[in-house]
Amino acid sequence: MQIFWNILLLVVGFVMLVKGADWFVDGAAGIAGKLKVPELVVGLTVVAFGTSAPELSVSIASAFQGVSSLTVGNVIGSNIANVLLILGLTALFCDIPVEKNSLKVDLPFLLFTTLLFTVLGGVGYSLGRIDGIVLFALLIGYVVFLIVQALKERKRALSLGEAIDKEEEEEPKGKIGRWYAAMCDKVWFLILLLAVGLALVVKGSDFVVDSASFLAKALGVEERIIGLTIVAIGTSLPELVTSVAAARKGKTALAVGNIIGSNIFNLLCVAGFTAILIPIDFSRSFIVDSVIAFCAAALLAGLSYGKGNKIRRWGGVLLLCGFIAYYAYLFVSAFAL
Repeated sequence: MQIFWNILLLVVGFVMLVKGADWFVDGAAGIAGKLKVPELVVGLTVVAFGTSAPELSVSIASAFQGVSSLTVGNVIGSNIANVLLILGLTALFCDIPVEKNSLKVDLPFLLFTTLLFTVLGGVGYSLGRIDGIVLFALLIGYVVFLIVQALKERKRALSLGEAIDKEEEEEPKGKIGRWYAAMCDKVWFLILLLAVGLALVVKGSDFVVDSASFLAKALGVEERIIGLTIVAIGTSLPELVTSVAAARKGKTALAVGNIIGSNIFNLLCVAGFTAILIPIDFSRSFIVDSVIAFCAAALLAGLSYGKGNKIRRWGGVLLLCGFIAYYAYLFVSAFAL
């Protein structure tokens, strides 16, 4: 009976994380708009933080509760799932174009940060505060670089009289959707969304960590495995739902860039910021998982730099096969005698 209630608690926790992050982003982005903060800055900061809020909150909560294996497993597992599962599924619906900026900057930087994360964790089998500072400093530098480059591109486009692309907003559907859109124009409602969203994310992370730890002990499975699978996929739900929905509508231009950005944010912010707050144990088993995360990123790079700079359906099948093979390895290692 306890197992059933903890599974239910895990599901409730994931729902709170996903919806809380959604409301947090809406509230923060709305307030930033009221303060006349450029959309570009909001997209590269608030939205980036919001999509990784589930991973960040779960990682911090698990680290402070002494369950470091969930912290590291969540980061590595989410990155593997983002590339192999989410992009794999997305590519099954249609070819995914890879933008030039991702090819020139983001992909090489993802490979570098994944390798750095593996080396820092493997030295002494822990991520200390100095390691966290190094990772977080790289994040700040990366975000500043993106903002500077984007502002330069915007200025160049304006000087040439080119139109600046803006994301098309869908018309809210139904009475509730229209009511919500109207309320988001009120400052007090945006502040409420921000507060409630943050509260849901924080409490949801507690539910996820507590239930995941209980299930690991009850089933006799390492917390590392739970972190790499259930928790990792659960915290990647926002990216999964968004990417598949975009693919079904044929809007995949930013799919790869968003996944790469999320993975970089996981490594540098989620792991880095958590390590600054409290040192994280990095077990030897995670070396293999980190290498697989690097190989997944390298496979993504290989597919992206191919003909036409697109991830085609056969590439999606290859990514999904990699995901299945990795989870087969985890299953065998979890129940090996």
